[in-house]
Amino acid sequence: MRADTGRKYRAHPDRTQERILIDWLHDARALWNLALDHRIMVGVKHDGRRVWATEQCSLLTELRNDPDPSLSWIRDLPAQSGQQILRRLDQAFVNMANPNHPAGAPVFKRRGERMGIPFPGQAVQFRKLNRRWGAVRLPVLGWLRIRLSRALGGTVRNATIGRDGLGWHVSLGVRSGAGPAAPNGRPGCGVDFGVSISAWVSTEPTGRSMRPTLTDGEERRLTALERRKERQLTYARKYRHGARSNRLNRTIAAISGLRARQARRRVDFTHKLTTDLAKNHGFVGIEDLQVKNMTASARRPRTTAHADKRTQKAGLNRGVLDNTPGERRRQLAYKCPLYGSDLRAVPPHGTSQTCPSCGKRDPRNRLNCGRDFACVHCGHTDHADRTASIEIEARARRMGDTVIKSTRSLPTEARGHTSGARMRAALAATP
Repeated sequence: MRADTGRKYRAHPDRTQERILIDWLHDARALWNLALDHRIMVGVKHDGRRVWATEQCSLLTELRNDPDPSLSWIRDLPAQSGQQILRRLDQAFVNMANPNHPAGAPVFKRRGERMGIPFPGQAVQFRKLNRRWGAVRLPVLGWLRIRLSRALGGTVRNATIGRDGLGWHVSLGVRSGAGPAAPNGRPGCGVDFGVSISAWVSTEPTGRSMRPTLTDGEERRLTALERRKERQLTYARKYRHGARSNRLNRTIAAISGLRARQARRRVDFTHKLTTDLAKNHGFVGIEDLQVKNMTASARRPRTTAHADKRTQKAGLNRGVLDNTPGERRRQLAYKCPLYGSDLRAVPPHGTSQTCPSCGKRDPRNRLNCGRDFACVHCGHTDHADRTASIEIEARARRMGDTVIKSTRSLPTEARGHTSGARMRAALAATP
């Protein structure tokens, strides 16, 4: 069985290419909003009739052939990219109709929101320039230089150009010949994902902590930039009728750069952690956490005490989301088969309250939800996170050969080209 994987490279467009890419980003966002608005209006006026990409692609062709000057932005965007955007909108509606998928209804894209420019594989060419540099050829744009930080390792299936606070990047979907590996025969483990300690592996004496994603100096600079942004926004609303100045744009760009650097450091730690777990263990046991429910906002405060609890809950939510337990599970779901291991999600109830020595579960074993574990029955003491990881491993071992190969955060339909008939069949099969 062939496997699909992804490669993300830093792109270095010249000035002409960058101007074209910026225009394409705005065009892609406008096309998404226009197509979504069209589907909503048709669904309201025609008793819920759904419009799919096959019908909207025909309308897109008509609009591209229309000589009206106001539609020039549709003609500027490559036709392949417009079709891919409409198919992605199809996938968004399929995910919304799937009860096992966490995605909600598709929403309109705001200006400045992250938006990629997709291309199908037949419209993309790749070549290696030397050991460190490569190039990707795209319609209209020509050859775009990329930093070849790793080997491609397969055939290009699709490409997406995006931009964040640190610059441009190209994401390539690659079809490789690698498939699920044979069982590696290594011992299994249980992993407890936490906040103060990012991950505690049951086979290790100490936990693994993620380094701060921002240094102290970067934290101070980010705080100062956020305050400056608020002052400049207030001035723009009061004296410029909301128009942004060049200084405000530079402030926003500096904040985006720090946020992007923070996100990349977080993703780097997550990839290193999940790769190590999948490569060096026969099975990986994790808790079947409902992250969306865990990070739900607290109720509105009625008193000062309630306000303090709400502030504490908000801080806990930030800590949970900063450690990205859902992303770790998603990565383990596809990395474990590649390295011959299994991912086993176990019920999370009472893992940190169960004694690994006598096997008895008692809420009194963790008074005040501290980091210390003390069994009231046999007197066993240990760190609460290590105790939880041992219990997770025991539950995963009892699961035997039950393998979790997909999670709620993964779509159930193929990401590639999907016809309208298959989309309708997917929605009809959804209860």
